[in-house]
Amino acid sequence: MGAKTTNEKLKPKLISVMKHYSKEQFIKDVISGIIVAIIALPLSIALALASGVKPEQGLYTAIIAGFFVALLGGSRVQIAGPTAAFATIVAGIVASEGMDGLIIATVMAGIILILMGLCRFGALIKYIPNTITTGFTFGIAVTIALGQIKDFLGLTFKNNPIESIEKVEEIINSIFTFNWQALIVGIISLAILIFWPKKLQMIPASLIAVIICALMVNLLNMDVKTIGNGISASIPTLSIPDVSLSRIQSLIPNAFTIAILAAIESLLSCVVSDGMIGSKHRSNMELVAQGIANIASALFGGIPATGAIARTAANIKNGGRTPISGIVHSIVLLLILVIFMPYASLIPMPTIAAILFIVAYNMSGWRTIASTIKTAPKSDIFVLFVTLVLTVVFDLVVAIGVGLVLAALLFMKQMADVSGVKDWVYVDDEDDDPDRIALKKVPKNTKVYEINGPMFFAASDKFMYVLSDTNIDVLCIRMRNVPAIDATGVDTLRKIADICDKNNIDVVFSHVNEQPMMIMEHSGFVDRIGRENFCNHIDTALIRAEELSMKKEKINA
Repeated sequence: MGAKTTNEKLKPKLISVMKHYSKEQFIKDVISGIIVAIIALPLSIALALASGVKPEQGLYTAIIAGFFVALLGGSRVQIAGPTAAFATIVAGIVASEGMDGLIIATVMAGIILILMGLCRFGALIKYIPNTITTGFTFGIAVTIALGQIKDFLGLTFKNNPIESIEKVEEIINSIFTFNWQALIVGIISLAILIFWPKKLQMIPASLIAVIICALMVNLLNMDVKTIGNGISASIPTLSIPDVSLSRIQSLIPNAFTIAILAAIESLLSCVVSDGMIGSKHRSNMELVAQGIANIASALFGGIPATGAIARTAANIKNGGRTPISGIVHSIVLLLILVIFMPYASLIPMPTIAAILFIVAYNMSGWRTIASTIKTAPKSDIFVLFVTLVLTVVFDLVVAIGVGLVLAALLFMKQMADVSGVKDWVYVDDEDDDPDRIALKKVPKNTKVYEINGPMFFAASDKFMYVLSDTNIDVLCIRMRNVPAIDATGVDTLRKIADICDKNNIDVVFSHVNEQPMMIMEHSGFVDRIGRENFCNHIDTALIRAEELSMKKEKINA
């Protein structure tokens, strides 16, 4: 049964859903796939330009990655393609390492994703703190928005800035070069995107904005920059990069960043879609599919891809319920690429900027940040803003790395703060106070200490408190509230036992939980203390302490 369950987790959803597939659902999937392809068209082009690559490469990504994720993925409705989360890191890699560097980094990221899926890491993604994902997502949104101000205002830059701070400086220096015609086109595009009637949402507002503004610019002969000529309408072809060991080593941080982002966003999209259709995705299979999709996308001229939440939601709203809709979406985009791509050269850049402004606003999650500021602990708010600022000022590699380290350190501090040792209150035989009747009777010359919280390196100094009195016969350590222990915690207990040995004090443990017991056995600590001195309940431990104490009294007598 166990093997069957494991295999099930690594089986594509397409295989499962086809067992009960119907003609009616096929029609719905085809219609939904066509609509999603129309939505993905302007977004893929816009995100490619924001990533510093050719517009057709955005379509290559949506076609190839969308196809493989639908074919092999662990979700019924996932739509994959280029997303805003990758725009800044892709632009940085292309600027510093060229397209070969991007291909190598994306292929490595794909391999990492496949290994994560095969090693069943799908469930581990949830352990990345929400404050970090919220922080870098907002930071990406800010970076994308800053990058579109130039085209929205029609500015003429003297330099070609890459970093966000450099872009701000260039915008300020070039502000008097703005083109009022470009600004008008940008404002009209934004107005269409914002005020397009909800009743007509089956026709994407972004497509309407592209068509209307392209016609306006070309019919009125406006002085507005468009995407331009030279857009390839050919199908993707295999591209093998120039690989070297030194290049692989230098691109490892970028590869891990791409892999982590792809994993987080795709699995988040799966969770959201599960709630919308009442299904359950296979996280490990999804990671494997995302890895294969990214490798294929990179080798055939695309850029990094992941599950796109907005396009996946649109797929569900339009009736898509199986991976067939994702496959149809890829086929339709391929037909558009071959037939209509030359007309994409007429799309005004201010319209692309307006589309990306809306993308940045929708992904920013400002409401989540506002709620976090009001309700979260100061440490979480600190991690969020550090991650946000580092994303904007530096890049995602730095932001995620520093964010994870800070979150881990602050979490360890919180755990250390709640960890501690409590000395018991003692009662004599003659004590008949009714208010203290619930207290345990502790044998003579015995001290009982109760450890609370995880025993790990950040809190190890607190546990030495149990040695405050060495004029006793037995030390009883109660560990029912210790969920976990690490090597430093065991070493602390070993030091306590060493001092007890020197002072002829026996040590008895009560209620050691499963994880601490396993670690203590593995380290040989249990055998050193003696298994008979590990008791499953405090009452048993106190009886054992009394036996040891009486034995010492007889020896001394």
